[in-house]
Amino acid sequence: MSITHSASGPAYAALTAVGRVRQHNEDAILCCPRFNLWAVADGMGGHQRGEVASALALKTLQSQLRRGEDLLGAIHGANAAILAAASQDDSQRGMGTTLVAVCFSGADFQLAWVGDSRAYRVGASGIEQLSRDHSWVQAMVDAGRMTAEEASCHPRRNIVTQCLGQADQELQVDQLHGRLGSGELLLLCSDGLTGELSDAEIQQLCASAATLDALVDDLVESANRKGGKDNISCIVLALVAPAPAEERPRSFLDKLLKPAKS
Repeated sequence: MSITHSASGPAYAALTAVGRVRQHNEDAILCCPRFNLWAVADGMGGHQRGEVASALALKTLQSQLRRGEDLLGAIHGANAAILAAASQDDSQRGMGTTLVAVCFSGADFQLAWVGDSRAYRVGASGIEQLSRDHSWVQAMVDAGRMTAEEASCHPRRNIVTQCLGQADQELQVDQLHGRLGSGELLLLCSDGLTGELSDAEIQQLCASAATLDALVDDLVESANRKGGKDNISCIVLALVAPAPAEERPRSFLDKLLKPAKS
């Protein structure tokens, strides 16, 4: 199901799908404009009950922000909740999830992530990956032992070095602060999308979509068409320009943010 919202804060659309190979969806998405919070979690496919971990992470994230916790504190709270649930139920022992989350304040945003779910900024001038994967192949790239091109197709590219629910090491949460321009959009996604589509393909789909709803549909459909080997989840967010389009510079997002015809 996709959703759009533009009453206050960013306009957005979101979609999650099982893909063409998996039997069930271990991804989860959170769209909470009340707290200006959006997130994607990818339950670990090699762990037990990944779908439980991703759902619990997002539920805890939202409840922690409701209580006044900041984003980083809420993510650590989600990690603690997963570890506690796993310790109390043998069937859930070892479950884990990646997470990428964003909180907006006007045009300013705080982005935080654990694992290889990603965030991108997309505009007319190009696409920029804002997050940096916590993964084995990214570590090899950073060490100069592998190129980014080799990493994108390496058989161990799905091995993450950080996730929520990992009991044997201290949790590392990376973050950055940024500002979203009126001609840009922010994309949050699981690796089921980026494992099938290149950055250039994602940018092209963003440039050609008719609406935000159509964009998430196009992203998921294209990933499925390329194989759909994993669950696929994405959220796109864009600021609604306060001035009429004719009074400001035009951007590739103008058509995406047109009001729906009644």
